[in-house]
Amino acid sequence: MKKISLLLVILFAFFSVATFAANVADFKGTVIDATTKQPLVGATVYISDLKATTTTNPNGEFVFKNIPSKGKFLVEVRYVGYKTASQQVDLASGSSPIFTLEESVIESAEVVVTGTPYSANNKTNSLAVVTVNREKLAQSGGTNIIDALAKVPGISQITTGGAISKPSIRGLGYNRVLTIVDGAREEGQQWGDEHGAQIDQFAAARIEILKGPASLLYGSDALGGVINIIDDLVPAAGDHNGNFTTSYSTNNGLTASSLMLQGNTNGFVYRGRASYKNAYGFGYGDKTVPNSGFNESNFSGMLGLNKTWGYAHLSLSRFNTNVGLVEEGPDADGNYLDEDGNVISNADARKRKLNIPFQNINHYRAALNSNILLGGGQLKSTFAFQNNIRKEFEESKDEPGLNLNLKSYTYDVKYSFANNGLWEPTIGLQGMHQTNTNNGDEYLIPDYTSDNIGAFAYLKRNFSKGAINAGVRYDYKNIDGADLIDAGEQVFTAFNNSFSNVSGSVGFAFEIAKNLNLKGNAGSGFRAPNIAELGANGRHEGTFRYEIGNSKLKQETSLQFDLGLEYSGEKVTLGLNAYSNRIYNYIYPGNFNNETTPFVDEDGLSTVLPVYRFVQTDADLIGGEASVDFHLIKSLHFENTFSYVKGTNLADNAALPFIPAASLNNELRFEPSIKGLKDSFIKIGLTNVFKQDRFDSFETQTDGYTLLDAGFGTSFKTKKGKINVWVTGQNLGNKLYYNHLSRYKPAGIYNPGRNVNFGISVPII
Repeated sequence: MKKISLLLVILFAFFSVATFAANVADFKGTVIDATTKQPLVGATVYISDLKATTTTNPNGEFVFKNIPSKGKFLVEVRYVGYKTASQQVDLASGSSPIFTLEESVIESAEVVVTGTPYSANNKTNSLAVVTVNREKLAQSGGTNIIDALAKVPGISQITTGGAISKPSIRGLGYNRVLTIVDGAREEGQQWGDEHGAQIDQFAAARIEILKGPASLLYGSDALGGVINIIDDLVPAAGDHNGNFTTSYSTNNGLTASSLMLQGNTNGFVYRGRASYKNAYGFGYGDKTVPNSGFNESNFSGMLGLNKTWGYAHLSLSRFNTNVGLVEEGPDADGNYLDEDGNVISNADARKRKLNIPFQNINHYRAALNSNILLGGGQLKSTFAFQNNIRKEFEESKDEPGLNLNLKSYTYDVKYSFANNGLWEPTIGLQGMHQTNTNNGDEYLIPDYTSDNIGAFAYLKRNFSKGAINAGVRYDYKNIDGADLIDAGEQVFTAFNNSFSNVSGSVGFAFEIAKNLNLKGNAGSGFRAPNIAELGANGRHEGTFRYEIGNSKLKQETSLQFDLGLEYSGEKVTLGLNAYSNRIYNYIYPGNFNNETTPFVDEDGLSTVLPVYRFVQTDADLIGGEASVDFHLIKSLHFENTFSYVKGTNLADNAALPFIPAASLNNELRFEPSIKGLKDSFIKIGLTNVFKQDRFDSFETQTDGYTLLDAGFGTSFKTKKGKINVWVTGQNLGNKLYYNHLSRYKPAGIYNPGRNVNFGISVPII
């Protein structure tokens, strides 16, 4: 840790010296209509690798100030009603490029992917990547950031009511999906069923979802994919602005509000955000689930420098939430009962005060992100510290039973060599040091210390109509689990495990015909067992089960083949993607032979819990996604997506557990032109989830269902900016249904019923 602290000091010193030594550089250009050659006013221009943005003036001209005077960067231009354009620009050439944008009735997808060593046009990226912007997130009506992504093809969520959602990508979740926040991997006891993402959903300007093994660039825990939460780019020099967003949801009374201020003064940039959410128990049919509410408060800030040598940003945040845990489902009549056997009324269940059991989570994060122009290349680094304090209150509101304190130090350093626009070589070094301690009188996992380090080399070769890429990586991880004897009983037995792996990837992306792109990727993945899989021994509060780990587990490795075809025509867009993923030593918890154990709490009350043990097998996951969007006229859009995954336990050819059902989503969206208004829309959609009749022996079949969604919204300009308003509805038919990945399904608790979300976003400066 002393070495990391010293390196931070050196970096800060370098930034200070570079700030005074560098000369100011400007980069100018013009944006015009491809047909009329007229300038486009108010087009937004981005350089993602420099975290810089600006807009065009009445002459269609733009200028970036305080940016590097040399280097090659991808410049992206967006304008409503036009196809998004991007091209690589050499700042040292002194040229002023002209971007010609074509009108389009198709809503162009995000073209720039930032989760790669160099920001790149998605057409040259071999990995399956989907992006979701802030507007889509807000209009989804999701109760948290993962819930807002649940309709993306290939993405599903493991839910605990309306409060907790864990991402699953192509049937893989928990520690197989890596979440990136402020450029650093999130570490917050993500092995747990009821451990959701500790992220302020208002802070996400957009989210990149990488589907498939990303171990080459991210190491262990990216075996299934990556969810990259991307904050706003900093404002243009001299710009200071702010925004207030608030919404209300009828199902659980969720009030969610966020205030943000940011600015840029001659390259000194800042951002501050405060958010608050509060909800009572969610409902279905005519029932409200007691103690399923939550409250959440988030504070974050960023200070940084954007100069000719690059940028450096320091981000600080604190996430705090209190979440009620439901221990029992309804009785035979569908009613919820208190400890004395009395029916809990809906009015009582809608009180915002949480009862025991509940969990309290504080997640502190500090991250220093930088990109320094060095030797003609780019040196990108992220140094982060996280402290996750998780408390579960079961017998008393004052003294927690389970009390876990996780501290994580991570570093990620990549150097992308100078390139001529054709060859893009990158090398990287990443690592993490963790300590986790039990401070309560109940135990589920042992105290442990973990260290891991990884190094990789990556090479991309660009062509006029595509690119090929390849890379190799080595990882090493060591984990020490501590011995624990409590009241003369052996709770945990000490262990020391080491894991190492070599992984690689090779892929291509080519435009085989006009607007028709073919992508393919073959990659290996790697994941070391997490602490719960290795050492758990106790009741997992809120999961209705007792877990027992296995310290002899081997690491998981995988080999996935991915093939995709994308077509973007004038009025039709099409996407097809198929994959095959073989996972060796796949780890999963199972309840075998109906094993149970008695559990006695502090009050002497005895409960019989099912025992879940962690075991391994080889497994296959095969599936695909498809999307077809019709834009026959400019204002009418018909969007359709389908996703399917089949998981097979190769030991007995049976189904893998916790595999989502196939789904088909349809949405008809009308975008009328209304005088004085902008971005108006009316939409109606169907979410069709098919029956899941392939399930493990300890699971049950889940029937299919169809949900009706709808919404409308608009925006209008003011002197301070654009005001957005929207109303969206989910499950408007108030359908009673179980999602196969709902953790409340075994207790007979349905998923949330009808919900209507009202929202408004207002500029304040």
